Amino acid sequence: MSAGPLPTLAALFAELSMLAVGGANALVPEMQRRVAAEGWMGPAEFGALFALAQAAPGPNMLVITLVGWRVAGFWGGIVATSAFIVPSGILTYVVAGVWERFREARWRRVAQAGLTPVTVGLVTAAAVALCRAAVTDVPTLLLVLATAGVLLATRLHPLWLLGVGAALGAAGVL
Repeated sequence: MSAGPLPTLAALFAELSMLAVGGANALVPEMQRRVAAEGWMGPAEFGALFALAQAAPGPNMLVITLVGWRVAGFWGGIVATSAFIVPSGILTYVVAGVWERFREARWRRVAQAGLTPVTVGLVTAAAVALCRAAVTDVPTLLLVLATAGVLLATRLHPLWLLGVGAALGAAGVL
């Protein structure tokens, strides 16, 4: 009897949890690539799950639970979420003690300063990967560019723009 996708989900998200510099959103491109490589879903479906996870209240890593749920139902959601949280949680607990012990060390300040641009780059790569999956025609390209422009030029909350996109979709514009 096959164990199904649960061991693969566990291995995938345990591995990703150890790479989550900047949180789950920084891993979106790799997560999307690996989920597609397993044949579980394409970029468009992954993008839809990501959008749903971001619109829902709760932590930004809900996409992991939704991917697990989509792949293997209730237990898939539990396995994927646990596999993502437990390894990095243990590592964080161990490293936090060492990190605190060296709070005045110069290398710690340098390491923290170096991790900031890495995190920004990873999150930007996630945004680009999701946009590439979402843009299927000129109207969606224009919507993505307009949304990015408004977000960069103003302090408008992204949920307002999500609402505009939803209204355009409901009206049949997109």
